[in-house]
Amino acid sequence: MIRWLLDGDPAIRWQAMRDLTRDTEDAISVERSRVAAEGWGRALLDRQSAGGWWGAADEEGWMISTDALALLREMGVDPSSDDVRRAIERVKQHLTFESLGNRPYFDGETEACINGAILAIGSYFGERCDAVVDRLLSEQLADGGWNCEAPPSMRSSFNSTIRVLEGLLEFEHRWGATDAITSARDKAHEYLLERKMLRRRSTGDIIERKWTRFTFPTTWHYDVLRGLDYLRSAGVEPDERAAEAIGVVKARRHQNGRWPMNHLHPDRLKFSLEPETGRASRWNTMRAMRVLNWYEQR
Repeated sequence: MIRWLLDGDPAIRWQAMRDLTRDTEDAISVERSRVAAEGWGRALLDRQSAGGWWGAADEEGWMISTDALALLREMGVDPSSDDVRRAIERVKQHLTFESLGNRPYFDGETEACINGAILAIGSYFGERCDAVVDRLLSEQLADGGWNCEAPPSMRSSFNSTIRVLEGLLEFEHRWGATDAITSARDKAHEYLLERKMLRRRSTGDIIERKWTRFTFPTTWHYDVLRGLDYLRSAGVEPDERAAEAIGVVKARRHQNGRWPMNHLHPDRLKFSLEPETGRASRWNTMRAMRVLNWYEQR
């Protein structure tokens, strides 16, 4: 299984080396450097226009650009590489929110789910987004999560909450933990775990059956593998309340030991990684294996 993962794209290989085979830091660093030079990472960087956009330079364009930047982060492209620094400089110079008075991209938008993604992207690539952090902390709902439709909604959304959590965690990884951010994340962890990562607190019903079927890229969509992989990356102590979600991950494994691509979300970016559903997915397999390792070490 590990050999199959290591036969994949550099974006898969270096993460498998870090999370599954525990290679040396030097070996991992060498493999990671290939993400910007070869395969998916190189192809995605080459898609950026001279004006900083992926897609068209319009309202849809900044959403497509966000998808591209989020995917580069998930690939683990080295943020210090020259090609990546040029790409981020183009974003800083050219990407703005026209409807918000041409607000710079890394100053954020108005919706929590979008700002969570921008915070994760900015922090990963070395751009401080303090105003975005302040806004997100002020928007946390009483139940512990976030919702792009709040107000008027006062009930959190798993989709919004996972993106905000990823952004806050990336900020702390890059710039250091703060009491306010750590407290907000802890409260949101409880929001997820009280609901067993997929159920309504009020009725116990599964909120969305599609959350039990795994895909990549996830873009703005939540599923239980994404939620569990976040808890793993945040160093959260494995909790019995996640046991059902872990059971879902185990059940999705095929007899060949690999996890398939269960479905694909609409692709605004038009950038295929593993385009066939029903077939073994290195992305899903790598993420599932490291989640199970995390949980089973408790």
